[in-house]
Amino acid sequence: MSDINNRLVYSTETGRIEEETIKSVRVKGDGIVRIHRQTSGRKGKGVSLITGIDFDDASLNQLAGELKKKCGCGGSVKDGVIEIQGDKRDLLKSLLESKGMKVKLAGG
Repeated sequence: MSDINNRLVYSTETGRIEEETIKSVRVKGDGIVRIHRQTSGRKGKGVSLITGIDFDDASLNQLAGELKKKCGCGGSVKDGVIEIQGDKRDLLKSLLESKGMKVKLAGG
């Protein structure tokens, strides 16, 4: 039996016991923005993943929107990683370098 089914939910002394929420913590990068190409788990459709940008969520969403407009494609932000549809690594690299970021093409 797993531990998730054996947790305490009510106590006669204190009443209902609230679950502890776990906050997701982003790991600080080394200052280098990396652009990966990924097709696995996406039915053969390629996406460009941009990692290593140390922005807050609002700034990251704003940057993702700007990159999507310049590339003319869709995308999203998930867990601090910007996903841009299609293999647009060279265009993304030039756009991010024009913003003063140090960029590397990573992966295949």
